[in-house]
Amino acid sequence: REQARLKAAVIEEDTEPWQTEPGLAGLQRVGGVDLSYVKGDDSSACASLVVLSYPALQVLYEDSRMVTVTAPYVAGFLAFREVHFLVEAVQRLQQKEPELRPQVLLVDGNGLLHPRGFGVACHLGVLTDLPCIGVAKNLLHVDGLAKDDLHREQIRSLQVEGDTFPLTGTSGNVLGMVSWAQLALRSCSSSSRPLYVSVGHRVSLETAVRLVRSCCRYRIPEPIRQVRRWGKPRK
Repeated sequence: REQARLKAAVIEEDTEPWQTEPGLAGLQRVGGVDLSYVKGDDSSACASLVVLSYPALQVLYEDSRMVTVTAPYVAGFLAFREVHFLVEAVQRLQQKEPELRPQVLLVDGNGLLHPRGFGVACHLGVLTDLPCIGVAKNLLHVDGLAKDDLHREQIRSLQVEGDTFPLTGTSGNVLGMVSWAQLALRSCSSSSRPLYVSVGHRVSLETAVRLVRSCCRYRIPEPIRQVRRWGKPRK
């Protein structure tokens, strides 16, 4: 019931002036968040937030804290186990350096691409009222989506940096977009690993894909690559 209540607040459209500007003019700060677990310990994790300048993508702010995760894992409800640690990181930033508050957050996870259309990027967006984008490295098998022969053929059809194709479920709903970030990955046939981008909150899918693409120096967009670099869990 709580998930359904929060889902009703999700906005799947652009709400900020910079989102509709050529070159995303007006966007100055992009954040990345992640929660990484200590290997072999599903209760000890590092909750991290970074803020990067845009378009230079230089780190302006970093916050990483070890946390103890006590809520049990329930499939489809992972955000209830993890998201409050990320909310706290955003709140600490607001208290310490409010001028560095990000204008958008890239989340290492899914948004609308979720069994009930409310992944961690949606959950975090609603709770913080920040535009959020889900960026996943693997396909979540929901609404008939699967890594079948058709999906693999679609991935092989991505030829140019920035190529995309929509993730359309059996319901007919577009749940996200597959985005090819770096043509350089094509140097090895086994490197066909695109990104799965989905709307979190207060952003359209088109803008989400445009922003993620512009943040990619390597396969993983810089806000998420940097947050994983800074937020390595430690015992």
